[in-house]
Amino acid sequence: MKKLLAVFALFLSVQFLQAEPISDKESKKDKTELTEAQKIRAKEMQARLDEIKAMDFKSMSKDEIKDIRSELKDMKEEAKAEGKGLYLSIGAIIIILLLLILIL
Repeated sequence: MKKLLAVFALFLSVQFLQAEPISDKESKKDKTELTEAQKIRAKEMQARLDEIKAMDFKSMSKDEIKDIRSELKDMKEEAKAEGKGLYLSIGAIIIILLLLILIL
């Protein structure tokens, strides 16, 4: 009974949350300009990504493919660090909610 009541309270609390669209003035304020060094690095990363897309992976060995994969992973982490944000997918949110329900 206690779990049922907790789940019911959770759904009611989520129902009261409403998302409001961000006005144009607020969205422009939140966007930060990139420095020159960041712009140069972004161009370098884009050029490298284009090179990797043009490669023929069938003729490469497994070690070469593994190296390229790790390089892409490092570039992705670097790009995320520049964004300085936390992003959760809908699936992750649902899993978190289900875990909370099971714990209660």
